[in-house]
Amino acid sequence: MKIKRIGVMTTGGDAPGMNAAIRAVVRSARYRGLEVVGIERGYAGLIDGSMKILDVRSVSGIINKGGTILHTVRSKEFRQKIYRKRAYEHLREHKIDGLVVIGGDGSLHGSLSMYKESGIPCIVIPATIDNDLPKTDYTIGFDTAVNTAVDAIDKIRDTATSHERVFIVEVMGREHGFLALEVGLVSGAEVIMIPEIKTNIKKVIKSLEDGRRRGKSSSIIVTAEGAGNPNSIADEISKNTKMDVRVTILGHIQRGGTPSAFSRMLACKFGAEAVRLLCEGRYNRMVGIVGKTIVSFPIADVVKGKKSINYSDYNLAQIFAI
Repeated sequence: MKIKRIGVMTTGGDAPGMNAAIRAVVRSARYRGLEVVGIERGYAGLIDGSMKILDVRSVSGIINKGGTILHTVRSKEFRQKIYRKRAYEHLREHKIDGLVVIGGDGSLHGSLSMYKESGIPCIVIPATIDNDLPKTDYTIGFDTAVNTAVDAIDKIRDTATSHERVFIVEVMGREHGFLALEVGLVSGAEVIMIPEIKTNIKKVIKSLEDGRRRGKSSSIIVTAEGAGNPNSIADEISKNTKMDVRVTILGHIQRGGTPSAFSRMLACKFGAEAVRLLCEGRYNRMVGIVGKTIVSFPIADVVKGKKSINYSDYNLAQIFAI
């Protein structure tokens, strides 16, 4: 099957670098003589037929922009076969021969369903600040989110030091602690809490008290949102110590902002690789990076896998917290 026209869309939660990935897909495709259709609002836009032609000029000046010019919506309707059938009809109507889907776990499962049911060739570009997808060391947006959170914690530490307080800083991560672990390690947090390791509040309190005895007047606790209620943890610490504990929830600030150089680099390389794979007839794969090498794996294998937390990094953070 010769690819002549491809579609590109962003799905799920936005991640810094999505625009850079769109740009890379469009310009790589146009370089190869392909037409590109931008699908707005992800799978919801596929169902509604919300599409527009993208040329090289339409993606000018977006490599440094956060968010996504194609917008993104979490579509519950796409889980139903009747709506997926409508989406496939729109793909045929617009003569789209292949699809590049930029997003996270939902993108993988949606792409796999599309191929099985409609035969449309798909390539997934991993873009999520959670960095929780198997087969790739990094996803687009993760590095930027880490830098955003670390910058915030550096400022919070100034106040923690001035007032001799404990600050609990919650970062995103309902199911996985990849973001919290990296942020905690590089921000010098005294305690890191992640969903993969059950929080032992007695050990947390002992660690904080040991730090005070060694002369620490303030501490930072970085917690993933899935590791427990930060306000309850703060109350428990306050109740059992004389420490002044405050909570800061960083929230959606982590999703936005100018993508870092590393997030842009991944977006550029992932976008070019996605187009190359489609042109070479290597369909239904997710691109990624292992070490410094751009790789790709069958989507079916990726969705079966599970990415494990780096426990050596967790132990390293505990060593540095003394």
